[in-house]
Amino acid sequence: MGESNLGLTEAVSIALGGMIGGGIYAVLGVVAQITMAATWAAFVLAGVVALCAGYSYNTLNSLRDAHGGSVSFVQCYLGNATLAGMVGWTLLFGYIGSMAMYAFAFAEFAIALGLPDGIAGLPTRPAVSVLAVAAFVGLNLLGARSTGTVENILVALKLAILVAFGILGLAYIHGFSAAPVDIGLDRLTSTSPIVAAAISFVAFQGWQLLFYDQEGIENPVETIRKAVYIAIPVAVAVYVLVGVVTVNLVPDALTNSPHVALKDAAATMLSPYGLSSFGAVLLSVSALFSTGSAINATLFSAAHFAKGMLTDDLLPDNVGDAETDGVPERTVVLIGTVTAAFAAVGSLNAITSFASLSFIVIFGAMSVLAFQQRDKSAVHPVPPALGAVGALGFFPLMLWNLRTREPATFYMVLVIAGAVIAVELLYFERAYLERKVTRIEAVVSDSVDPDN
Repeated sequence: MGESNLGLTEAVSIALGGMIGGGIYAVLGVVAQITMAATWAAFVLAGVVALCAGYSYNTLNSLRDAHGGSVSFVQCYLGNATLAGMVGWTLLFGYIGSMAMYAFAFAEFAIALGLPDGIAGLPTRPAVSVLAVAAFVGLNLLGARSTGTVENILVALKLAILVAFGILGLAYIHGFSAAPVDIGLDRLTSTSPIVAAAISFVAFQGWQLLFYDQEGIENPVETIRKAVYIAIPVAVAVYVLVGVVTVNLVPDALTNSPHVALKDAAATMLSPYGLSSFGAVLLSVSALFSTGSAINATLFSAAHFAKGMLTDDLLPDNVGDAETDGVPERTVVLIGTVTAAFAAVGSLNAITSFASLSFIVIFGAMSVLAFQQRDKSAVHPVPPALGAVGALGFFPLMLWNLRTREPATFYMVLVIAGAVIAVELLYFERAYLERKVTRIEAVVSDSVDPDN
């Protein structure tokens, strides 16, 4: 982040930037398609589970000298390098899924601003997503990075636009709409808000990036603790406000063009003032800016995270050079390439679901780890228990939703998960496997040699 230590304001900005930076523009349409007027309830539920996970992270971060996030927690509290490595790999895939989600949304809003849907018979969206990722890979290779002050300004600007969007939307509903605000109470008795909460979970993961840069934060344990407890509720409030307004203003757009429904909502709320086009353009530009900065920030953090794993021998050496100053270039290019591939071939529903599954697994695991420390006086068992139960409930519902709504994606996720786990085990248990292979070769050699 920089050589000078960051204070609470900057830490809150980083956490909020990681969540609101691109999350609302990418996931709102996906979530609203599932539960419509109860979208606000999905965001509240996901936020509660994320806040419980945040408590678990803060607890694990304060009890021992385990600063560094999920991988460090597993190494410190369980002493299991294989499990720590698998946690790290899962997180990396979660970051890749998040960036692919942002790149997908970036392209959708670029098309909404006037880019053609297709060129020479080929769809524009995948190409724009790939180009966006490539551009931010280039920026990271050049060392472009915002300072703490710039981050504060950028996050404040993003928040101001979204809050203004919500307030103007409520004013439009109150002054120009005959129908009352629908908050979907009839849907609260169904499973749809819970399924939607699980899918939206990726929009609440940005706060844990703070744990990877603690040497750059003043009084890190206490500062991060406060930042997490401030940032998550603020993100929930913004998501709820934007969700209620969008669902009530443009329900048809959420069905017909869910990925850019925010643009249609902005146009509708400003139409009485003759600023319909201005609203659509302003919101689309804000979305481009937010999703783009989210790609950049996540790529930077993911590459630094991968460098830490390289240092701990939790990634193969050909992924990057752990001894290099700054971010390993090979690592940035590799992460960017995989991200671009995900963004090019995946649907937004599939990418969002995949990324959310990754963070559900990790946040749930950290909640279980914190719950195991409940005998310590500083640990209250309820938040970690709620975090673990929430993740345990989200996981099967996510898989059920994929199996029901997108069976092809469901099987793709299973294949990818199986392949990742197999590769992880081959890498982390390579010494054990080598010994087994050597013994088998010796037994076979003895059996075919009559002299033995």
